[in-house]
Amino acid sequence: MNTGRNKFRLQRGDAGLLVIDIQERLCQAMDPQRLARMVARTCAAIRGAKALGLPIAVTEQYPKGLGRTLPQIASLLPDIRPIEKVSFSCGLESIRASLGGRQILIAGMEAHVCVFQTVRDLAEAGVVPHVLADAVLSRNEEDRQVGLSLCKDAGSVISTVEAALFDLLGKAGSAEFKLVSQAVK
Repeated sequence: MNTGRNKFRLQRGDAGLLVIDIQERLCQAMDPQRLARMVARTCAAIRGAKALGLPIAVTEQYPKGLGRTLPQIASLLPDIRPIEKVSFSCGLESIRASLGGRQILIAGMEAHVCVFQTVRDLAEAGVVPHVLADAVLSRNEEDRQVGLSLCKDAGSVISTVEAALFDLLGKAGSAEFKLVSQAVK
């Protein structure tokens, strides 16, 4: 895709955050230490996105079976209703309607299934996905690494929460800088 812009340069007015399927029962299948780290980084991404005024969307894969969004995450987004789905990809129409923009930061689970298939669909539609590697998880590390590799091969930028938020921020010395700095601590 060539939009005439560098795909690595995030633009605040063109970006949104997508949180994919961080649900109660799915979280029970994850390594507790890696899950705690991913949840903390996802919460930092949400706080930073809110400080920067980015739109945020959340999905839930078959919530009847996998439960609802993890309470630590849902509590940060009281006004956002999760988009329920049964397909592994998040569905472009609902995501594009919620987030708009041509750049989407992605956190969630699992890297090799729902994250990858969503990234592939977004990239095919001309959106630049930025996968936040520290906020993405799979049940095992091999699947996570393969998922990140597949995402990169599909056209995604692989980044971290802090790298993406500070790229969107662009400079220090503002109230937003203080909020983003606090979010990523």
